[in-house]
Amino acid sequence: MAPIILAQDLVKTYRSGKLAVTALRKVSFSVEPGEFVSIVGPSGSGKSTLFYILGGLTHATSGSVCIDGTDFATLDDGERTRMRRAKIGFVFQRFNLLPTLSAMGNIEIAHDIANLGSATKKELDKPLLNQLTQMLGIEGRLDHRPNELSGGEQQRIAIARALITRPAIVLADEPTGNLDTKNSDAVLGMLRKSSRELKQTVLMITHNDEAAQIADRILHMRDGEITHIENGRG
Repeated sequence: MAPIILAQDLVKTYRSGKLAVTALRKVSFSVEPGEFVSIVGPSGSGKSTLFYILGGLTHATSGSVCIDGTDFATLDDGERTRMRRAKIGFVFQRFNLLPTLSAMGNIEIAHDIANLGSATKKELDKPLLNQLTQMLGIEGRLDHRPNELSGGEQQRIAIARALITRPAIVLADEPTGNLDTKNSDAVLGMLRKSSRELKQTVLMITHNDEAAQIADRILHMRDGEITHIENGRG
């Protein structure tokens, strides 16, 4: 089976005046369909830079990223945007919920954005919505706006928003960074379920070694390089 994510010799160099800072140094790895992979490392190790490149949100200086067999470098900006909508769901540390919309509205807008440009708009998948809200324990909170929800509830809404379009890949950037232990465990459990039960590929960026252990594999980064890979408890 071909990998769903294939990164080869990724290099990312930022320039500030005459100063060049290399954030990634020839990073290569692959992820299989349905696999849960954690990428762990201290601040400044290159994790977030890698996240944005894998999600097609920024370009690598050199090297390549193939998502489900398609090289991002072969796509123009519009095609790259359509690839993200079709293939990738994002979960961010800061939730990024729209404050003027209810929880349900935040989930629906993800569905609507995924359908932009489609000749025939797909209806919201109500069975999947029911499954997600029950798995996340948020079925009674859908009418509330973000400022009426706890941090844990907001993150669970953000996960439902990421999963409602059935993306093949879920990219989660420090998804438990702002949460207490109880809510962190709930979020990690949901990401694990999305891999096992919804057959989605999950790639999670974290600085937390314990949280990383929930994955099938753990990629350790330092100074822009993958230093070693170990099996998780997943």
